[in-house]
Amino acid sequence: MKLPLVELHLHIEGTLEPELIFELAERNGVAVPWATLAELRAQYEFTDLQSFLNLYYHNLDVLRQAADFTDLTRAYLARAADAGVRHAEIFFDPQAHTSRGIPLLTALGGVADALGTSVADFGISTKLIVTFLRDRPAEEALQLLGEILASGHTIDGVGLDSAEVGYPPELFEEVFALAAANGLRRVAHAGEEGPPEYVWSALDRLGVERIDHGIRSLEDAALVERLVRERVPLTVCPFSNVRLRAIDTLADHPIVRMLDLGLLATINSDDPAYFGGYIDDNLAALDAEFDLGPDRLALLARNGIEASFLEPAEKAALYVDVDAWRAAQP
Repeated sequence: MKLPLVELHLHIEGTLEPELIFELAERNGVAVPWATLAELRAQYEFTDLQSFLNLYYHNLDVLRQAADFTDLTRAYLARAADAGVRHAEIFFDPQAHTSRGIPLLTALGGVADALGTSVADFGISTKLIVTFLRDRPAEEALQLLGEILASGHTIDGVGLDSAEVGYPPELFEEVFALAAANGLRRVAHAGEEGPPEYVWSALDRLGVERIDHGIRSLEDAALVERLVRERVPLTVCPFSNVRLRAIDTLADHPIVRMLDLGLLATINSDDPAYFGGYIDDNLAALDAEFDLGPDRLALLARNGIEASFLEPAEKAALYVDVDAWRAAQP
């Protein structure tokens, strides 16, 4: 029996594996500058967030048709099912596609088509969170959100991502106010590269319900106390933290400290095609490094359930499955 998992910090564009890049490039007649998979994989050594984003956005050029987005999403769902994921709340970046001439509804519709059959095809329930690029104008995000709301497509929430430093959350207050007025859930990347002040701002100015990353919250004792008291989830991505140099090595990762402090920390894969592994790989590496054992692994799984936007009855069913997994361990 696999540990039942919930994934809450997953950029669908970040699941674009090299093999699929070549397949879609051939399908769409897109020239890529690498002759082999090995040449492409050699590009996956990053010095910081921006060096990763440069390759990430370049590779997206192969996504042209709705079917491409459907295939991308289904490939993630298949891999997630193998990992034991039972529920995923998936990030989708519309501006990464509209900015290069792909119609909004082509990209959004392709992802939505795959998510519409995720339970039947993969045994995974899903929610879709549209994330806006903080290094693009807030006015553009506001316009896109209006178009999505008017499109008839169902989304579950909004988020804020991309290059953090220099783009504080409060720039997007109007966008998040519109989302709240339309009953959408709200999350934001904060405290990864940016300072703890960005976490405060995301909570108080945007009204977010979850903080994505949030590891720099540990630098502010008052913030940690608030996060613990209010049970604000942090969607932590260990492999991402190491590959983007937010943390030097996995041995330096603060996840155990976060749990010991009582923070509602969850484990996620962020952009697994780029960072060396999916959610199960992250958990296995943490277990090997810190000897987490069944109790802490089950705690992390329960944290993911609690932090999700599932209904109480859906959460209760998953808690039962986690308890059954724990009971089956030595």
